[in-house]
Amino acid sequence: MERVAFGVLGPVVAESAAGMLALKGPRHRAVRARLIVARRRVVPVSRLVEDLWDEAPPGAVGAVQTFVAALRRVLEPERLPRAPARLLVTEGPGYALHAEPEAVDAWRFEAVVRAAVTSRPARALEQLQEALELWRGPAYAEFVREDWCRAERSRLAELRLQAEERRAEARLALGRPDEAVPDLDAHLADHPWREDAWRLLALALYRTGRQGDALAVLRRARATLVDQLGVDPGPPLRRLEADILAQDPRLDLPAEPVTATARLWTQTAAVYDRTVAAGARARLESTVGLIRNLAVTGGEGLEAARTHRLAAITAAEELGDPELTSRVIGTYDVPAIWTRSDDPEMAGQIVAAAERTLAALPDDGSHDAARCRLLATVALEMRGVLPSPLRAGATATARGPRAAAEAEQIARRLDDPALLAFALNGVFMQSCTRAGLARRRDAIGAELATLAARHGLVTFEVLGRLIRLQARSALADFTAADEHAAAADLLAERHELPLVGVFTQWYGALRLAASGQRQQAEAAYRTAAARLDGAGMPGLRQGLLPLALLCLRLADGALPAHQAAEYVDPDADWGPYRPWITPLVLLRTGRRAEALTSLRALPDPPPDLMYEVLCCLRATVALELGDRAVLQRVRADLLPAAAELAGAGSGLVTLGPVQRWVTALTAALDPPLRPDLGGR
Repeated sequence: MERVAFGVLGPVVAESAAGMLALKGPRHRAVRARLIVARRRVVPVSRLVEDLWDEAPPGAVGAVQTFVAALRRVLEPERLPRAPARLLVTEGPGYALHAEPEAVDAWRFEAVVRAAVTSRPARALEQLQEALELWRGPAYAEFVREDWCRAERSRLAELRLQAEERRAEARLALGRPDEAVPDLDAHLADHPWREDAWRLLALALYRTGRQGDALAVLRRARATLVDQLGVDPGPPLRRLEADILAQDPRLDLPAEPVTATARLWTQTAAVYDRTVAAGARARLESTVGLIRNLAVTGGEGLEAARTHRLAAITAAEELGDPELTSRVIGTYDVPAIWTRSDDPEMAGQIVAAAERTLAALPDDGSHDAARCRLLATVALEMRGVLPSPLRAGATATARGPRAAAEAEQIARRLDDPALLAFALNGVFMQSCTRAGLARRRDAIGAELATLAARHGLVTFEVLGRLIRLQARSALADFTAADEHAAAADLLAERHELPLVGVFTQWYGALRLAASGQRQQAEAAYRTAAARLDGAGMPGLRQGLLPLALLCLRLADGALPAHQAAEYVDPDADWGPYRPWITPLVLLRTGRRAEALTSLRALPDPPPDLMYEVLCCLRATVALELGDRAVLQRVRADLLPAAAELAGAGSGLVTLGPVQRWVTALTAALDPPLRPDLGGR
C-alpha cells in the first residue's frame, strides 16, 4: 500500500509519492479531518452525521457512505474492487483512519515535543526546532468554526506555545540568550498573557547585559496583565524582578550541571520528605520509579533495584489494592536484553504476584493498560524457562509466549507507544523457542528501535539496537551489526547508560572470533569478562568466560570432542552451562561410558540466546560417541538455523556456521552408527 501523509498543522492536506491528493468537496475533506481528530479510533456513522450537518437531511447516512467510498478511492487507488480497505477501515458502527503515527504531522509534532522534555538542551533545541517547523498555519485551518475540532485545535495550539517557550529555555541553557530574544518578542506580541514567556524574555535580556530592558519588559508585563486580564503578575515574575534589581548571581548561566543536579536532588528530596506522609501510597509508587531508574545504572544499583523491587511488590500486595499492585509491578519497565534471569527464584515470585494481580483486576476493559504491563512482566520474568509438567499441565507450559502475545495485542489495540515497547520486550524474551529465529528477532528489534526513536523512549531504542546487533550477527551481517553497536554506544554515552558498553564490548570480542583472530579474541574476551565483574548481571556473567573460550576452540570444526575436552577446566565456574560441559569433563578423564550416560540425560537447552551453542556442545559429544538418537535429535534441532552462525545470535560467542554442524551430523548418521564405549 502506497504511504499517505496527512497534514493538519495548517490547511488539512493529504499527500502521496505522486503528489497532493485532491478531494471533491468540503464534506469529503471534513470526513477526512474528523477521522484524523479521532486518532485511529472509530467514529460512528451517527456521530459523523451530527458533525457534518446542523440538521441532517434525509439520506445523510448514505451520503456519509458515499464520502467514505470517494475517500477510499483517493487514499488507496490501487485497491481492487471488493478488497478490504487497509487505511480507511470499517469497524463496528463506523469508520477509523488507520494512519501510522509518523504519517500525521500533528502526531509527529507531539512525539518530538514529548521527547524533548527528557533530552539535554542541545538535543532538545534540535527537536523543538524540528517540531515547530511542521506548522504551516493554524491547526485544521479551514475548520475553525466546527465544534468537533475545537478542543483538538486548542490543545495543539497550547502545545505549540509551550514548544516555543521550551525552545527559548533550551537556548538560555546553552548560553545563547541573544537568539531567544527576537522569537520571544514575536511570541509575546501574539500571546501577551503568557507569563512564562515574559519571564524568559526578561531573563534573556538580562543575560545579554541589558538589565534596563529586562526591567522594562517586566513593567510592560505587569501593565499588560493588569489591563487585559485584571490580575497582578505571579510569584515567578515578581521574584525575577527582585533578583534583577539585586543582580542576583543565580540569574547568570547555570552552574556546572553536576553541582546543579546534586543541589536539585537534595532540595526536592527534602521537600518530598516533609510533605508526603510516611505511610502514603504515593511513596510506594515513587519508590518504584526510583528503583526503575536505579536499575539502568548497573552494578550495585542494579542489584539493589532487584532486591527493593520485590520488597515494593510485597508491600503493595499487603495493602490489598490490586490497582496499586499492578502499578507497582508494571512501572518497572526496565528494558532487558539477556534472555536468562539474574535471579530465577525472585523472577518466579514476581510472576506469581503478577498472576495474582491479573486475577484480581476487573476484566471489563477498564484496566487494559495495567493488564498489558502485568502480562509483559510475566513474559519478561519467564525468559529462558523450559516448559515443565510441574506447571499445572500443558496450559501453563506455554504461559510465557501466551503472555507476550496477549500483551502485544493489547498494546497495539491501545495504540500506546510506551506500552508497545514494553510488550515487544516481552515478545523478544519469548522468541528463542527454537533455533533459526534470528530474522524474527531482527524484525522485533527494528520495530522497537523505530518506535522508541520516534517517541523518545531512549532505553528501548538502545534495546532495539542491541537486539538487531545480536540478530544481524547470527545472520553473519556484521556490517549492519557494527552500525547498531555504534548507535547503541552513542545513545549510551549521551544518556548515561553504562551497561550498554558491557554488551558492545563482548560483541567486539565476538567480531574477532568470527573473523578467525583467535588470539586477539581470547584477550578481548578476558577483558570483557573483567568488566562483567560487579556489573550486577549474574545471569549473564556466570559461566560465560569459560564457555566463550571453549567456543573459540570449537568454532572451526577441526577439533574432535576428546581433544576439545583437554581445554575444559572442570573446576571453572561453568554456571548454568555445567550440565552440557559434564560429558566433556568425563571424556577428558577417559570415562566414555559415563559420558554417554551423561549425554543421554541432558535436558533440552533452555529457550534462550545460547540455545544453538548448547545444541552444538551436545553435538560435539554425540559425534565423538556415535549416539544415533542424540545425533538425530540435535540435527533436527539445528536444521532450522542452517543459514545462521551458531551462537552468534547471543551477540557474545559463536561456534561457526550451523550448516557445518548439520553436515557433520548428517554424515555421522549415514551409515548408522553404534555407541563406541571402548577406550581410545
